[in-house]
Amino acid sequence: MKFGTGIGIVISCVGIAMGATMEGTNVAVVINIPAMLIVLVGTLGATIAACGLPVHIRLPKLYMKALMPEDLDLVGRVNELVGFADQARRDGLLALDEAVKGIEDPFTRKGIQLVVDGTDPDLVAAVLDAENEAMRKRHAAGRAPFMQAGALAPTMGIVGTVFGLVNVMNNLNQPSTLGPLIAAAFLATLIGVGSANCVFLPVANRLKELSEAEMHFREMTLEGVLAIQAGDNPRVVAEKLMAYVPPGDRPTEEEQEAAKAAAKQAA
Repeated sequence: MKFGTGIGIVISCVGIAMGATMEGTNVAVVINIPAMLIVLVGTLGATIAACGLPVHIRLPKLYMKALMPEDLDLVGRVNELVGFADQARRDGLLALDEAVKGIEDPFTRKGIQLVVDGTDPDLVAAVLDAENEAMRKRHAAGRAPFMQAGALAPTMGIVGTVFGLVNVMNNLNQPSTLGPLIAAAFLATLIGVGSANCVFLPVANRLKELSEAEMHFREMTLEGVLAIQAGDNPRVVAEKLMAYVPPGDRPTEEEQEAAKAAAKQAA
């Protein structure tokens, strides 16, 4: 589901809030500015120190990517590549020169352009594999702050709790204030553990899954580009690429024929 991450975070927070309310706790007490400053700002500073500032500038985009990811149309990409294979088999690889201009995906466009230019198949695979490796490293760097925050936030919570308990010890001569002070001290731990397990770690894992899905998408595209260059029969290309599509998402034979007809007409 496209919005699964956001829905999951909301369900988690609502479940925790409802359980706390049923036990008689006022969930509004979580809005404790000193504890939030220690945990959230402290975690932010520590992750900047660990991962660098440039990746943190992109954090809003990374959150949006995790919450509202782009759809990867595997079947659509298969039909597109099969259409190129059919056109290349009928008219030759050079016939794809005009089609390259209309390809929106930069990775596919680069692959088809290399094929049209007569690049050696091994070199085509090497260039596209290098693109994939570079993307994998970018994605790993993008999710690193979330992994670090997930590891550091609980520790920052303990730091906040220790500060709170120090304040408790300083006020032992005022027994009436000890209860609220102790409760406030443990709020830092709650915020640290809650933010790590409800936000930071789930977002990091979601970004990892999205990266793997995009890598799978690109591997299928690379397989199709090489099949086009080899002059494989379009039907063979379709069968080869459909192996990358989950069985439940594979179109029926009638739908495949309709897609092929539409691709021929577009070509």
